[in-house]
Amino acid sequence: MTVVRLPDGSERTYEQPVTVGDVAASIGAGLARAALAGKVNGKLVDISSRIETDSDLSIVTERDTEGLEIIRHSSAHLLAHAVKELFPEAQVTIGPVIEDGFYYDFSYKRPFTPEDLAAIEKRMAEISARNLKVERKVLERSAAINFFKNQGEHYKAQIIEAIPGDEEVSLYSQGNFTDLCRGPHVPTTSRLKVFKLMKLAGAYWRGDSHNEMLQRIYGTAWVKKEDQEAYLHRLEEAEKRDHRKLGKHLALFHIQEEAPGMVFWHPKGWIIWQQVEQYMREIFRNNGYLEIRTPSVLDKGLWEQSGHWENFHENMFITQSEEREFAVKPMNCPGHVQVFKQGLKSYRDLPLRLAEFGSCHRNEPSGALHGIMRVRAFTQDDAHIFCAESQVQDEAVQFIDLLQKVYTDFGFNELLVKLSTRPQKRVGSEEQWDKAEAALQSALNRKNLVWDLQPGEGAFYGPKIEFSLKDSIGRLWQCGTLQLDFSMPERLKAEYVAEDNSRRVPVMLHRAILGSLERFIGIIIENYAGALPLWLSPEQAVVLNISEGQADYARHVTEELRRHGIRASADLRNEKITYKIREHSLQKLPYQIIVGDKEVAAQVIAVRTRTGSDLGQMSLQAFIQRLTAEISIRAGAV
Repeated sequence: MTVVRLPDGSERTYEQPVTVGDVAASIGAGLARAALAGKVNGKLVDISSRIETDSDLSIVTERDTEGLEIIRHSSAHLLAHAVKELFPEAQVTIGPVIEDGFYYDFSYKRPFTPEDLAAIEKRMAEISARNLKVERKVLERSAAINFFKNQGEHYKAQIIEAIPGDEEVSLYSQGNFTDLCRGPHVPTTSRLKVFKLMKLAGAYWRGDSHNEMLQRIYGTAWVKKEDQEAYLHRLEEAEKRDHRKLGKHLALFHIQEEAPGMVFWHPKGWIIWQQVEQYMREIFRNNGYLEIRTPSVLDKGLWEQSGHWENFHENMFITQSEEREFAVKPMNCPGHVQVFKQGLKSYRDLPLRLAEFGSCHRNEPSGALHGIMRVRAFTQDDAHIFCAESQVQDEAVQFIDLLQKVYTDFGFNELLVKLSTRPQKRVGSEEQWDKAEAALQSALNRKNLVWDLQPGEGAFYGPKIEFSLKDSIGRLWQCGTLQLDFSMPERLKAEYVAEDNSRRVPVMLHRAILGSLERFIGIIIENYAGALPLWLSPEQAVVLNISEGQADYARHVTEELRRHGIRASADLRNEKITYKIREHSLQKLPYQIIVGDKEVAAQVIAVRTRTGSDLGQMSLQAFIQRLTAEISIRAGAV
């Protein structure tokens, strides 16, 4: 007898072993048709997989997250199948699922073209329509190697040879195509109905530049056509909002080859930076943080003490002077501990919140660099809270409140939270990790936040809470972090005098809200498509005269705006007013002030917004009051 326990708590008993598909059919014909795979005792398996002992089972359908991943993984196989039919000499390598889709790498004698891509996608649809059964078989390692070598698939043979041990390997076949894979996969190719090939790219075999350059084909796959259409629309929106294009168009910043991953800020871009930094400095000041500044280059010995040399060395820039080895700081925490250690601290000094706009450098791979979103030189709104263990909960809760306020002020109202626990490579005792993870979990629960667990994704010195914000087109950006660290203060010999006069090691909370200022500004630019809220806009208003006769009045209006703290300029060029309006609209300036003879005579101004709304005539004082109120609100664009 085999007992199968279902997610609703019910049990079904079978006289002999059954497949996942058999169980689905016994529940109902609708579920049998919808079933893509099963989860047996927590492990994903094909619907053809046999259940031979009492087990927990959930049926995976298109509605499940795992179901969509299976569809995408199977679509990668469908892509490889189509390529092999059209280009038999091509060799297949790897084809994993990625965010929103999949890719497959191929070795072929000539570059694929956009026309090839269209033909491959058409053939994928044809194979899907054949309704081929997808079947799994298991071979001994040596037999699998020989099978692929005989097929001329030498990359597949290499993959199997690199698998440790002598365990058997699984192969999946659909029609005349067979691929190496752990699975699971859809039961038939007809389950793959909504997909699209997106682009071509190059990729080195095994990511090693010494190996052959392969051709990577990216694709996307979805359950419903409308889901795919929504995704493609988001991509179009993302393309319009690309911060690199907007940064150039709006003259905010640039990056050049002589300083890879490092930003040249232009005057307008630097105004945005200053507004963000000054806002965060106000946040520091109003919430009990003391701002400090620490050196950018520190001796190797300190990095060894902190644990960074062992756990982060490959990402650090190293330099030497007078036979001493130094590292440019990738993080600010060891320097903040040195400030804490100056002078004996008492429990009365805690919590001590030290903040820094810390300039950091990390040796990121050149292929990972992306505009100002992923750089090598960046500044963090970094702070470290030194506190007693009994204060951790309150400090964590206060930080979460502060983070939510900041994101709201920047116009972000949706927040996703994840708790990342101990990684394999870490420092500190298991007892310390137990306490740290429990403390962060308790703080999240006190705030009644919905959060997900990320096992093994914590920092090497402690667990962390990750805060991701959702932008205006639904993308998630991980920005804020709160990390609890029992280890580093102990390693760096930080201590304070407790109430009983004993010496104790403080707990250290690493925290950032924006993360990298460069990256956060890139997110802001894309969120607002360059049309920044008034308080962040580099130029808040431009005064346009219709003819030379209003030039003096336009200058007067501009001077008055500036005197009241409004970032304004005058465009007095001898151009048609329609030309000037269009040009400044393309620059996404929040307000345009137009002055002609009527405005001069009445000593008023005519106001337009960047969206084209005509606010009509008003007094300059009324306009200044309007802008002052809007700036004070902060969030939201015109």
